[in-house]
Amino acid sequence: MIELIEAGPQALTALTGVGAAAFDAATAVLIAQVQLQAPVRRPSKICCLALNNSANADRILQGPAHPAMFIKPSSALIGHGEDIECKPHYGRTHPEPELAVIIGTGGKNIRAEDAYAHVFGYTVHNDITGATMRGEDTFHYRAIHPKSPDSREVAFVDTWVSYPGRYKGADTFACMGPWLVTRDEIADPHTLDISCIHRGEVVTHDNTANLTFKTPEVIAFISSYMTLLPGDVISLGTALKKSSTGGGAVQNIDLLRLGGPVSVAIERIGTLTNGVRVLDEALA
Repeated sequence: MIELIEAGPQALTALTGVGAAAFDAATAVLIAQVQLQAPVRRPSKICCLALNNSANADRILQGPAHPAMFIKPSSALIGHGEDIECKPHYGRTHPEPELAVIIGTGGKNIRAEDAYAHVFGYTVHNDITGATMRGEDTFHYRAIHPKSPDSREVAFVDTWVSYPGRYKGADTFACMGPWLVTRDEIADPHTLDISCIHRGEVVTHDNTANLTFKTPEVIAFISSYMTLLPGDVISLGTALKKSSTGGGAVQNIDLLRLGGPVSVAIERIGTLTNGVRVLDEALA
């Protein structure tokens, strides 16, 4: 897939023509008979936005006025139908339904007005989060700052800091798929209904219009710090509005305790569904 993305629009056009001409119903394979992989299996990085939803406004006590980002490794990826792995010591582990952007043409310092020209397509991302591990990996400490710009003296500043490598990047914590939809199929990625369903119950029903920072400004922001490469993934943040039928919050879906399946559905893209497998601590 990354080779196709790197080859540019002409390659995609040629492949579409060949695929349509070569299709033979007699040799078709039922989708239920195959194991789908994540649409992009080894992106150089999966950039995820934190607290990027208007529903967070009354929850944020202090935060930046720009997108806040963390990185997931590609080793965390699994596809539609694969199992999310939980180990007993992970503690509470919950889903986060998100729209993800796949970068086509890479670049750095991309202007917001040019951003969509760098998008190859869109997919569904379930950003699995280890809430208990997050608490364990958060430090409350006195950070060392220079007391003044021209002084050797130091000041100690009361600080909270959390490192997401484990609670966001564990194996299977980036569910993605079931496929990607190319950019031409979605005129505006910020008009899409998005839902999270756990064991048949709709928990969250939201719309991508409620994302605080939208695709153009997010691509511009990220690319001003790190070069985006073809196949890179940008996950735009969690859908948080509660379903009108109840259902609670996605943070209440403890996958370790309640199991699966858990699904994320996004209008015009599809539904990503994953089971849950609790590993024996002695064998994991």
